[in-house]
Amino acid sequence: MGFFDKLFGKKEKENLDAGLQKTKEGFFSKITKALAGKSTVDEEVLDNLEEALVSADVGIETTIQIIERIEARVKENKYLGTSELNTLLQSEIKNVLVDADDTSYKNFEVPADKKPYVILVVGVNGVGKTTTIGKLAYNYKKAGHNVILGAADTFRAAAVDQLTIWSDRVGVPIVKQAMGSDPSAVAYDTVQSAVARGSDIVIIDTAGRLHNKAHLMDELSKIKRVIQKVIPTAPHEVMLILDGSTGQNAVEQAKQFTAATDVSSLTITKLDGTAKGGVVLAIANQFKIPVKFIGVGEKLDDLVIFDKNEFVDSLFKLD
Repeated sequence: MGFFDKLFGKKEKENLDAGLQKTKEGFFSKITKALAGKSTVDEEVLDNLEEALVSADVGIETTIQIIERIEARVKENKYLGTSELNTLLQSEIKNVLVDADDTSYKNFEVPADKKPYVILVVGVNGVGKTTTIGKLAYNYKKAGHNVILGAADTFRAAAVDQLTIWSDRVGVPIVKQAMGSDPSAVAYDTVQSAVARGSDIVIIDTAGRLHNKAHLMDELSKIKRVIQKVIPTAPHEVMLILDGSTGQNAVEQAKQFTAATDVSSLTITKLDGTAKGGVVLAIANQFKIPVKFIGVGEKLDDLVIFDKNEFVDSLFKLD
């Protein structure tokens, strides 16, 4: 039984295994093919392994990095059996995943010196941003914390309506204004309300527009400035939500948002419906930003806390 099983239970581990099923089936069929009839890791095996990684959307840069490290081990050991390749590959995949400095999120804890803890959520429309906020609110509330939501995506009436539905469903308060209101004003009111209420967690939704990066940067910067009038150290976290099923498009979105603001954590959604789960590796490695959560379904419990050891264990485990 691994760390993840002990801390979060069998159900969460099963969710992770099931969520990665499509990715690992495609990935393993290619690895099996790469090793067919081989007793040692040679150039052909490495070429086929490279193809398997790229097709799982691990990305060219990350794939080359992994292959080069395996090549170095092959040269160093002179002889490397294919039976050892899986273990070595797992180790190298773990090496490209970034650990978060603060691991309190793994228990849905709140850092004692950062209350209320303010999370600014960014990401384009349609990636599961609002759903993820609802799931976060649910899990933090379940862990015993007072949570408040801020509907600062005032560009779309649907965004405010959707977040309101989640606030009702989870049973947490929400601060909102009319469509077209100043997003920074909503953020300010949310944080001010959180302080007055003694809230532990503040989760603020933001607009997901990428058509004008300069405008996005200005909007997010303004939101940060007004929040800091109430809590000088906030936001404590800027979480980028990415749709894992879009593969390399998610990488491009990460480029845009990391250029526009200081993204400090990632949540990758919709991994249950795609064979492109390797994009988690590509994004985490390229941007050196820790993945904190992955979404593997629509239910409240389908937000899985990311642990790289358990992620790799699930990726290499066929039922």
